[in-house]
Amino acid sequence: MTLFDGLAEKLAGSTTGGGGEQGLVTSILEMLSSRQGGLSGLVGAFQHSGLGDIVSSWIGTGQNLPVSADQIQQVLGNEQIQALAQKVGIPTESAGPRLAQLLPDIVDKLTPGGQIPQGGDLMSTGAGLLRDLMSGGRPDS
Repeated sequence: MTLFDGLAEKLAGSTTGGGGEQGLVTSILEMLSSRQGGLSGLVGAFQHSGLGDIVSSWIGTGQNLPVSADQIQQVLGNEQIQALAQKVGIPTESAGPRLAQLLPDIVDKLTPGGQIPQGGDLMSTGAGLLRDLMSGGRPDS
């Protein structure tokens, strides 16, 4: 199973824990779109927190390094995690682990060819990714 297939399963709610992943992915994309610096800003926050190797692996074309819920909390902060959890309707304590599962795959899929898109509309790219994943297809490269 590829990482893409794993993300599709999570979005379809076929993994443990049931639904909420589609809403969480949508909220992550919205967060990235509205965040200062967008995806580049998130990458910078990981680098500033000493986690540059991890986030670089998600952007690169190789294997994605794992991230822990504690590391996600270190980068995003309690407020942002609580806001995401509340928006999606999941308990705050489960948001960190879910983000740790989803964020590497999302960043990987939003950075085709190992590059952060320049000047692109992240929400459009993300919406296309979500649409393709939910229909069982693969996004155009």
